[in-house]
Amino acid sequence: MPHTNNRLLAALDPSAMSAIRPDLKVIELRQGEVLADSHHRVQRVYFPHTGILSAVVELDNGQAIETAMIGRDGEFGAAQAMDDKVSLNKIVVQVPGRASVMDSDRLRQAADSLPNLRGLLIKYELFFVAQVQQTAACNAVHDVHTRTCKWLLRMHQLAGDDLRVTQEFLAQMMGVRRTSITEAAIALQKAGLISYVRGHVHIEDIGRVQNQACECHEAVEAHFKKIFGSSLSATPPARSAA
Repeated sequence: MPHTNNRLLAALDPSAMSAIRPDLKVIELRQGEVLADSHHRVQRVYFPHTGILSAVVELDNGQAIETAMIGRDGEFGAAQAMDDKVSLNKIVVQVPGRASVMDSDRLRQAADSLPNLRGLLIKYELFFVAQVQQTAACNAVHDVHTRTCKWLLRMHQLAGDDLRVTQEFLAQMMGVRRTSITEAAIALQKAGLISYVRGHVHIEDIGRVQNQACECHEAVEAHFKKIFGSSLSATPPARSAA
């Protein structure tokens, strides 16, 4: 069943899944695709199977910074659908993949009648806020090297060992100068933690990446476990595409 490739949908009880299945369809997520703009109404709810969505805050000077990643352990658009509100972030497809999607109005109707679905969506919104708060603290306090390792950990968790990402994009997402990312990437390559060629990052030793990361990835994982408990265990690492 393709929809259960998303871990929130997989955690639904069978009756809730049966109720919403006719309203779900699977789509392709294209890299760079904008799924929502700040202060625009959200029309669809996305439950990624693969790939990664970035929640991005744009500034008046043209800069932008990533505040959260959304992958197969989450969704985007449910909170807005349930409260008939607009998006407060720009949501961009960072890594291409697939997702189950559902019309916002149908999601709101389903959540009103299915306590299991509504409960999971509320829990995920709490986790999303916790992730954003941790990111804000991380960006303010931690250095570029440890933040880069933290970012690689989350990417590895959602997308596997092989990542297609440019240094320019990573610098933008982290809100730092490209030269800072270049220095961090060179240090990680020399230490044998990653290899990097023409926008392609391969994680060589995820254990050592974890050892050099700040505590924020583990803090976010702890939030996830605390909020979901036994209903949804921590997200296992993704397998890289063949």
